[in-house]
Amino acid sequence: MFREKKATIWVLVFICGVLGGFLLVVRLDFFSPTKAEYELPATIEAQKLENGFVEVAKKVGPAVVSISTERTEKAGFGRQYRSYGDSDFDRFFEDFFREFFGDAPEREYKQRGLGSGFIIDRQGYILTNQHVIADADKITVTLPDGRKFKAEIKGSDTRSDLAIIKIEADNLPLARLGNSDDVQIGQWAIAIGNPYGYIVGSAEPTVTVGIVSALSRSLPQTYDQRSYIDLIQTDAAINPGNSGGPLVNIMGEVIGINVAIFTPSGGNIGIGFAIPINSARDVAESLIAGKKVQYGWLGVSIQDLDEELSKHFGVLDQKGALIVKVLPGGPAEKAGFREGDVLRKFAGEQIKDMRSLLRLASRAEIGKEVEVEIIRDKRLIRSKVKVGERPEDISQAYGDSEEITHAWRGMQVSNITADLASKYRITETQGVVVTSVEPRSPAYEAGLIPGDVISSMNRQRIKNLDDYEKIIKGIKGATTVLTDRGFTVLKDK
Repeated sequence: MFREKKATIWVLVFICGVLGGFLLVVRLDFFSPTKAEYELPATIEAQKLENGFVEVAKKVGPAVVSISTERTEKAGFGRQYRSYGDSDFDRFFEDFFREFFGDAPEREYKQRGLGSGFIIDRQGYILTNQHVIADADKITVTLPDGRKFKAEIKGSDTRSDLAIIKIEADNLPLARLGNSDDVQIGQWAIAIGNPYGYIVGSAEPTVTVGIVSALSRSLPQTYDQRSYIDLIQTDAAINPGNSGGPLVNIMGEVIGINVAIFTPSGGNIGIGFAIPINSARDVAESLIAGKKVQYGWLGVSIQDLDEELSKHFGVLDQKGALIVKVLPGGPAEKAGFREGDVLRKFAGEQIKDMRSLLRLASRAEIGKEVEVEIIRDKRLIRSKVKVGERPEDISQAYGDSEEITHAWRGMQVSNITADLASKYRITETQGVVVTSVEPRSPAYEAGLIPGDVISSMNRQRIKNLDDYEKIIKGIKGATTVLTDRGFTVLKDK
C-alpha cells in the first residue's frame, strides 16, 4: 500500500513539474517582447537606410556603362628632349639636343582611356564627360551585363565638358534624371561608375556613398576653355574612371555627373565634384538634336570684390561682380558698361560674386534684353543689356615695339610684344606688361608680378607705354591698377 501511494505521489510530482514548466514557458513567452518590439528604433532606421542604398544600386547600376577609348598619338624621338621652360637655360638644352639628335620622324602609338557614362534614352543615347571621349578614334561601351558595343559621338561640348554617344541596342535600362535645383547640403550622395574596371576585370559598376558637402563650387578654367562653375561638391569617393558616371540621391535620381576630384596626392581625399543635372539636361538635348550649344555672353572680364575694393567702389556688403575689362564691340560696350562698374543684379537676380554672374549670363536667352543694376562712382544705376552669343575665338594681335621704362613704385613695364606675349602667355592686345618687380616695394605689396598686363591706372585707359608715362606723372597717393587678373590698389610707399 505504501509503495502504491509513493508511486502515486511521484506521478503527481512529475505531472505538476510538467505543468509548471509549461506554464512558465507560456508566461515567459507572453511577457517577452516580440522581434519588432525588441529591435531598437535606431536599428530599424539603419536597416531601412541600408535597404535604400541597396535599392539604388539595383535601380541605377544597370544603366551605368563603362567607356573605353583609343586614340592615335604622334611623337618623334626628339620629343623627349623638348623643353617647356621659358629661361635661356631651358632653350639652350632644347637647341643642344636638337642639334645632336635632330628632329626624328614621327611615329604613332595608341593611347587608351577609361571612363563612365549612363543611359538616358532607350534608343541608346549615353551621357558622359567630353574629356572622356575627346579625340577618340574608337569608343567601346560595355554594359554591366558584359555586352560590348561600338559607340559613335553624336555631339560634344568642350565648355560644359559634356558629350552624347550612342550605341545600337534594344531594351536598355535607363537612369532617371532628378532636379538638381532641389539638392541641399547634407543630403545623401551616391556616386556610381566603373573606376579601375579594366584591372578587376568586371563591367559591373561600383557604388560609393557620401553626402553633398557644398554647392555652387567652381574650378579654375582649363587650358582648353572647359568652364566648371556651379558644381556640386561631395565626399562620396570619386576615382579615375568615375568621370561621366552619375551622382544620385537616395531616391535613385541622377542629380549630377561626376567630373573631377581635388587631390594633392592623386588619391581620393573626399572632395569630388559633379555637374548639376539641370545644367547638363539642356546641353544633352541640344547635342541629341544635333544643335550647337550656345551660351549667353556680355563681353566683360570680371572679378570678385574684397574688403578694400568694396570700400573703394562704394559697395558695403562685398556682393557683386567688378568689371575688369569691357571687350570692344561686345554687348557690354554697346550697353555703355565701363571698367570699374560693379554689377549687382542681372535679370532681377542678386549677383553674389563673379560665379553667379557667369552662371546667370551663360544661361540667359541670346538676343534677349535684360535689366541690370550697376554701382558706378558709388551711385546705383539701372540699365539694360542685350545678351550676345559667346564667340568661340577672339582674334589677337601684338605690337613689336619693345621699350622698358624706369622703375616706378618698384616695377618696370614694357609694351606688349610678340616675344613677351609668348613668354608670359599674354592674350591682351593693349596695355603694358610688367617685366620686373622689386621685393618689398609698393608694386610687390600690391601683388603685381612679371607678366601682368596693366590696362588702366587711376581709371584712365592705358593702351601703350606713352599712355602709361603720361598717367603716372599725375598720380599722387594710392591708385587703383587694373590688370588682366583684376583690380588692385597700388600705394605710394
